[in-house]
Amino acid sequence: MAILHNLGFPRIGRKRELKKALEAYWQGQSSESELEQTAAQLRAQNWQLQQGLDWLPVGDFSLYDQVLDLSFTLGNIPARLQHLAGSELDNYFRLARGRSAQDSACSCIHAGEMTKWFDTNYHYIVPEVTAQTEFSLQSSRLLQQFREAKAQGVQAKPVLIGPLTYLWLCKAKDQSEPLALLPRLLPVYQQLLQTLQQAGAEWIQLDEPILATELSEPWQLAFVSAYSLLAEVPVKLLLASYFGQLGANLPLLQALPVAGIHLDAVRGRAEVQQVLQGLAPQQVLSLGVIDGRNIWKTDLTAVLDWLEPIAALLGDRLWLAPSCSLLHVPVDLDSEQKLLPELKNWLAFAKQKLQELQILGLALNQGRLLVAEALIDNAAAIASRRQSALVHNPAVQQALQQIRPEQAQRQSPYPVRAQQQAARFALPLYPTTTIGSFPQTTAIRQARLALKKGTISAAQYRDQMQTEIAHAVAQQEQLGLDVLVHGEAERNDMVEYFGEQLSGFAFSQHGWVQSYGSRCVKPPIIYGDISRPQPMTVAWTQYAQSLTTKPMKGMLTGPVTMLNWSFVRDDQPRQQTCLQLALAIRQEVQDLEAAGVGIIQIDEAALREGLPLRQSEWQQYLDWAVFAFKLCANGVADSTQIHTHMCYSEFNDIIAEIAALDADVITIETSRSDMELLRAFEHFDYPNQIGPGVYDIHSPNTPTTAQMVKLMQKAAQQIPAQRLWVNPDCGLKTRQWSEVLPALKNMVAAAQQLRQN
Repeated sequence: MAILHNLGFPRIGRKRELKKALEAYWQGQSSESELEQTAAQLRAQNWQLQQGLDWLPVGDFSLYDQVLDLSFTLGNIPARLQHLAGSELDNYFRLARGRSAQDSACSCIHAGEMTKWFDTNYHYIVPEVTAQTEFSLQSSRLLQQFREAKAQGVQAKPVLIGPLTYLWLCKAKDQSEPLALLPRLLPVYQQLLQTLQQAGAEWIQLDEPILATELSEPWQLAFVSAYSLLAEVPVKLLLASYFGQLGANLPLLQALPVAGIHLDAVRGRAEVQQVLQGLAPQQVLSLGVIDGRNIWKTDLTAVLDWLEPIAALLGDRLWLAPSCSLLHVPVDLDSEQKLLPELKNWLAFAKQKLQELQILGLALNQGRLLVAEALIDNAAAIASRRQSALVHNPAVQQALQQIRPEQAQRQSPYPVRAQQQAARFALPLYPTTTIGSFPQTTAIRQARLALKKGTISAAQYRDQMQTEIAHAVAQQEQLGLDVLVHGEAERNDMVEYFGEQLSGFAFSQHGWVQSYGSRCVKPPIIYGDISRPQPMTVAWTQYAQSLTTKPMKGMLTGPVTMLNWSFVRDDQPRQQTCLQLALAIRQEVQDLEAAGVGIIQIDEAALREGLPLRQSEWQQYLDWAVFAFKLCANGVADSTQIHTHMCYSEFNDIIAEIAALDADVITIETSRSDMELLRAFEHFDYPNQIGPGVYDIHSPNTPTTAQMVKLMQKAAQQIPAQRLWVNPDCGLKTRQWSEVLPALKNMVAAAQQLRQN
């Protein structure tokens, strides 16, 4: 009998209940006990939605981030938090966002650095360590959740990030090596496993996704020593790898003394046969056969054809699951009422993916006849998608064939362009700008909702958005910013806004996915060939430019980011889809230039997160990703200044490829990481202009002028002042005007002080 389980479930709730509860708590509108009550209700709902599986995850729920949770469980709390007044939850949110619900604006601290979880769009809070870091077990929160599950009759499987992956995610605040802390960390993990075992845990899942990366010999040896020690605890360990193939780490995984191993059989199916051959006699093999990263239905008949011989061989030693946690997909397709019925029939969200898993389990355990109707319906949906006219557009395919390499080149090299742009815009030293968006106020959201409901007309909506744009322009004029933006009042999301105007895209009503903390995104669904029927931003940008004599940036989202932040079709290579996007954005760039817009920003915030996890595979991705950006950006005159923006990823190791984008100006996140990016310039002479973000917009804290001057002085040690811009590290849509204005006032003052110096 194949065993069914799940690695993790979305925590935000069907209607984003967690987001609403968190923001109410942070704003002082609810108590800690009310927040915890909502969290407990969501956990209970999640377990109910997963009924029908043999083992359900516990510990996958978090109030902000599972990596941050583990840091607190391990007692790894930065020194700046350790003597502050308040509860553990206060310190938890201080590290997450710089301030707890109880803190005033003047009692804030530096929030933890935030970066992307492997190659996903989920952000985690980076654990901080030094050579002196000590660990101590703080297991009360995890134990409470485990006991909750048991009390509700849940067959609970605690889920933890494994010790090696945790250390791999850590960042040393001195010159030490996090792996050197393993001897101190392992006893705490042993104690945690013992505590859970004594509470009644039979199986514990340890996630080690770094097994899908290229590990050096010290890390490989550390796996052997670590799991030999953990195996001494009398509890069954399921070691889970996901997000890719194991490659050279496959023999390592097979050699570890664990009761079960989980493989990503969506991305790494080719390795399953080899794993089977080396499986120990009593060892469980868990196969992730349902894609936990995308929203397309599984071809159940094809999976069954492949699984049945394995099931006959392993019996109840075969476990089935999604490939990874379902954190990365929306909760429930049943909530969707407006998707085209044909398209909706091709999709599966978290709830439906577990239903697919149960169909596979029934077919393997009791025969296909029992689920014959479900298999027939599934096969019909798979065939419908494969043949649909919605998916295929011959004109788009022909345009791809006609792409020429010279389309991705500017007319002149950067030094020539820089002279023409300097003459055109006459900007001061340390020019100031923002990244694009300004606060999405309640009035803006209400107007957008009213337009959707039909209670206001398109003309009324346009008038209201123009009023908001005028307000944003006036505020920027008053602040004294040098290059302005229109504020993006009319845009719901930096990807969704464009996708809604492109063919080949669809949008759910409630398909929310957590990006970090209370921030949720609704990824577009790319289901077919992409084209741009008409201009998307030109009229709004022209209106904003009419309100000022200062340069107004045209704001676009780049093709790589639109690709990486969408649910992408899986019936053609990602490269093909990206080039389709690039051609569509190229048309918009050229229309903006023709309308007189002289500065155009094409955001590529997600360039790095698309990197394969194995460095040996990076270059192939970077070649087509850089080409796609250049294809969309470079059909303009030398005097048109192209900007791009990137944030919240580790960029040092791809700085050459960032330079290869050949954007005239790049703005990039550096504030939370204390200008760590600048280390890349010690050995790399970045040729163009750069704005290292000096204002952390993901925290409600107001940066001081002195703090921003200090950061820019650091930058000027590596990059000539003549090529530096001063800007926030990201867009300002999630903040309030009351937070934004004082911060930007200080930022402008910092630029003025730098010019005087």
